[in-house]
Amino acid sequence: MNVDDPGEGAETLELSVTGAPGPLALRPRRLVIAGYTGRDEAAVREHIEELARAGIPPPPAVPMFYELDPRLLTAAPAVEVAGDRTSGEAEPVLIRVDGRWYLGVGSDHTDRALEREDIAAAKAACPKPLGAAVRALPSEVERGAFDQVWDGTTVVCRVDGHTYQQGPLAALRRPSDLLNRLPAGADELADRPACLVLDPAADGQGGEHDREVGFDRVAFVVVDGPGLQV
Repeated sequence: MNVDDPGEGAETLELSVTGAPGPLALRPRRLVIAGYTGRDEAAVREHIEELARAGIPPPPAVPMFYELDPRLLTAAPAVEVAGDRTSGEAEPVLIRVDGRWYLGVGSDHTDRALEREDIAAAKAACPKPLGAAVRALPSEVERGAFDQVWDGTTVVCRVDGHTYQQGPLAALRRPSDLLNRLPAGADELADRPACLVLDPAADGQGGEHDREVGFDRVAFVVVDGPGLQV
């Protein structure tokens, strides 16, 4: 991979924008996974301690940003993974194209066995599915223009016919908070198409499911307009 162009070789993804007539072409130059993004800092610390007891090393910072190869992003309806110890959840994705932010649905699919040794490597070991539908966000997202709507948004995920995940995005840090914490700064993303995946997703119900069966339905129900569904 060319270090001067980290997106070299990345697939161009054609996305549909809710309420817009034409498609949005995304050829990402950056892929950032934002980990430990829960708004309740005490609960996040407790979760980190729980993971440590299971052998998963704590992050050096909270929230933690993992810069990954943009070629991991895919809009394919199914993905291949190595082994049977991988999993993912429905997660919000902030997408930057031509200076504008969009909200999408994706998954930080992760190798759970490798996670005990190296979290960054575990994330890099799996493709990152991205839903084909996105919603355009208002300008000045970094200054809180979308924060109120974010807090009124609910994520619902069904797997194998059962509710696997359901909860409010208000459980996560707001976009304005996270974008202003990016190590490289949000301004640097203005002329470089990028994706920021927020992990973990909103707290919800989880359970075991057949890994050969994909998500039945993933939906973001937005308080002030049409939701997203993949």
